[in-house]
Amino acid sequence: MKTAKALAGEKDFHIAQSTANIMENIRKLIQAYGPRAPGSEAELKAQQAMAEQLKTTADSVEIEPFTVHRQAFMGFIPFTVACGFAASILFFFKTALLTQIAAILGVLGSLPLILEFVLYWRFIDPLFKKQTSHNVIARYTPTGSVKKRILLVGHSDSQYEWTLNYKFGGKGMKAVLIPAVIGFVVIVIASLLRTLTDAAGINWGWLNLLYEIVRWGIFAFFPFFTGFLFFQSHTKSVPGAADNLSGCQIAMSALEELADAGIRFENTEVDVILSGSEEAGLRGAKAYVEKHSAELHDPSVDTVVIALDTFRDLKDMAVYDRDRSGTVQHDKRVKELVKTAAEHCGLDLPYASIYIGASDAAAFTKAGIPATGFAAMDPTPPRYYHTRLDNWDSLEPDAIEKGLEVTLEAICMFAAGE
Repeated sequence: MKTAKALAGEKDFHIAQSTANIMENIRKLIQAYGPRAPGSEAELKAQQAMAEQLKTTADSVEIEPFTVHRQAFMGFIPFTVACGFAASILFFFKTALLTQIAAILGVLGSLPLILEFVLYWRFIDPLFKKQTSHNVIARYTPTGSVKKRILLVGHSDSQYEWTLNYKFGGKGMKAVLIPAVIGFVVIVIASLLRTLTDAAGINWGWLNLLYEIVRWGIFAFFPFFTGFLFFQSHTKSVPGAADNLSGCQIAMSALEELADAGIRFENTEVDVILSGSEEAGLRGAKAYVEKHSAELHDPSVDTVVIALDTFRDLKDMAVYDRDRSGTVQHDKRVKELVKTAAEHCGLDLPYASIYIGASDAAAFTKAGIPATGFAAMDPTPPRYYHTRLDNWDSLEPDAIEKGLEVTLEAICMFAAGE
């Protein structure tokens, strides 16, 4: 069995030292460039700095631009909330016409919520100002022809602050968001159902009682609708140390470890992708997939992807099975590759799913490229997630160390054909 240690031979890897280097590199990046909003100058400068670091080990490093509309991904919130308020008020007045308008507003408010946030479509992007974001692409080539390729993907941008999570923590945030969504769903269903039953001349007593309960009860959800408006800052982004400079640096460190150990595979290429604008709806990963589609789908090269995203909570380290709000399922072989690599490193990792949100792996899986996600993050979510608390001084080296160890093991196992 050609494990990572077997391939490294007597030189072995220096995981502990690399972990310390990762921690230091993250500190330097944040102190030099600060928060890195999608498509911002800070995002690009941090990417350029990491590209220079990659040039010491990779055989080629490129920075590719693409267009992003960074505010579109969460820009639906004021519109959807306004539709919820308006539909609720119109429904209250009981007239057929106003109920029909309420139903229309409910559907209109639902579209960007579902298509942008749940399915990550570029649905309302053209309505927002565009910016230029970038992907960094580094290649570590084999000694012979390329027959296999493994991509390590980490996103280099950081999210706009989730104000509710910072103020109230994950459970408090959910206590605002879940009732807001429930209230919106209730008014949409009630107005649509009432429109249909009015048109059909249905006048059942129990149904009318239900409409009356909704008519008056919906006002109880108004404080939660209002709270939803303050879900996220639209001006202040966060340091993004764990999410996701940790993933970027683990990918980069894996290349450094291979180079330092003198490991150059015969037919396996190892690529590092530092994607931009992941927090704006996986836009960097989508741009990479679109531009490199022919290469990724080349039947002569066995290509797999591991998205490395947020290494902070070792107890929650997991391999991701489902992604993009639970709507896509990752490749069985790639999931098993990472899980088996973790077993070689003394970890019994569970399969987890992302039911709210997505990782870059989803963009590849959706495009038919075998992929999975690998992370170590409390799904609550923790209070540091997407807040100013996600800074370099809150990193947990144990999670980073194990993340790097498992990633190296997965690379070497893939190259060895396991």
